[in-house]
Formats: sequence, C-alpha cells, structure tokens
Amino acid sequence: MQIILLISCPDQPGIVAQYSGILFRTNANILSLEEHTETNWFFMRISADCDKLNITQQELKKELEHLSSKLEARLGIYNFTRPVRLALLVSTEAACLQEILIRQQTGQLQCEIPLIISNQQKLSELAGQYNIPFHYVPYENDNQSEAEQKILSYIHKSSIDVIILARFMKILSANFVDQFPEGIINIHHGFLPAFKGSKPYHQAWEHGVKVIGATAHYVTAELDAGAIIAQEVLPVTHQYSVNDMIQAGQDIERRVLLKATAAFLQHRIILHNQRTIVFR
Repeated sequence: MQIILLISCPDQPGIVAQYSGILFRTNANILSLEEHTETNWFFMRISADCDKLNITQQELKKELEHLSSKLEARLGIYNFTRPVRLALLVSTEAACLQEILIRQQTGQLQCEIPLIISNQQKLSELAGQYNIPFHYVPYENDNQSEAEQKILSYIHKSSIDVIILARFMKILSANFVDQFPEGIINIHHGFLPAFKGSKPYHQAWEHGVKVIGATAHYVTAELDAGAIIAQEVLPVTHQYSVNDMIQAGQDIERRVLLKATAAFLQHRIILHNQRTIVFR
C-alpha cells in the first residue's frame, strides 16, 4: 500500500526528521518528499510505500497523529492505492466533461466516476458513450432545495469523495456547499469580476481585452471566492472573433480544470487560510 501524508504546522526545527524517523522505524519506504515554508509556516507532502511495515497500519496512524498533535500540525493520511471517487456536475457545455472522461478512460486520471448529474439532458448521450450513469435533475429557482436534496442523495449513495463542477451553470446554496469543505472544485472564465453574468467572452471582445484565462478553485458559500488551485492565461489580439475567443477560452477551461482535478486526486493540495499549496 502506498500512502500520502499532507502536513502543515508552525515552522520549527526537526519536522522532516521526526516524520521521516517514524517511517524509517516502522520500515516504510519514502518514495518522495516535498516541502515548502512561508511566513513561519511549514508544509510537506510525503509519499511512502507501506507494504513491508513492521507494525500495523493503525499503529502507524496513531504514531503519526501523536507527533502531529505535539507539533500542532494538521495531518492528512491518504491511501494512494484507493481510487478517489468523483461526481461530475454539468449543464450543456461538453468540453470540460469530455476532457475528464477521456483522461479517466485512458488511465491518465486515476479515479472512479460513478455518476454524472445535470440540470439539462443535453449531455446524457456523451455520458452513455462512456457507460457512466447520467442523472437529470431539473434545477430552477423555485425548486432549488428539492433539487439539491436529490443531488445529495445520489452523491451519498455513491460514496463520492469530490464534486467537480464541469461548467455546471447553477449556483449551489450555502447549505449544500457547507457539507463538502474542500470537496467541491469549480472552473470559471478568468474575467471575473470584470465580466460577470452571461456571455463573458462577448463582453471581453467588446472591451478589446488582450488576455483571457480560466481559474479552478474550491467552492465556498461566497460566490467565486474560494482558494485558487490552478490558473492559466492566453494572449489574444484584435484579430480574434468572438467565436475564436470562446474556443480559446474553452480550451483553457478544460486544461485548468484537468490540472486542478489531477492535483486533488493525487493529494497534492494543502489549503492554508485562503491560499493553496499545490505540490508538484
């Protein structure tokens, strides 16, 4: 079994030595270790092979938790050999959904996708091509609570670890979002807050912007204010038509959402205040 440790704590001498010492004493083999320090705070990701432990996995967990308590550290322990289970929420745009489905099918994304949920029926055929159950849940202002309860029932029944909003064009309620801290990832065009609302690329073209982009971030109760996981930008010129800009924007969106999804699946993200530390 391969485990991933994500550690964040006040910076102090001996952190690396103490965690690696426990792994050495218990015969775990460190495969990779990456660390980062900023503003007197320490962050670390350790990948370790635990196939030849000389103690039980539960005993190792207790030792690591005891050390973390002493160091006042936040500790995450993840079984890297267990695929993360993700749910995809979509509306009508296919680019981001298809990117994730292709990467998962070809083994480039190590995860399980038990279901796709949508407030529209347009992408049901695409889901069928990948043999993934598709659930249509009408989602309007007058039935938001009922719709979210139905979505939650599907998610809980499927034991979902993370929800990916692959251009899901509805705003989830604070009650829904609060049930999944650090468990919902969204993608949006990089024009926020300058070009809010419908047709952002049309607005950007009308204002003659010279850079477009996209941002993947954690979802919080405050709209589009969650910690940023991945971003990308692309220079454009006056020669771009609206359609050129839309196509370029969609390409960026799918790449950025893929980066953020991969980082989550590989347990490479530590959230600290409003910032993310994303390890290589």
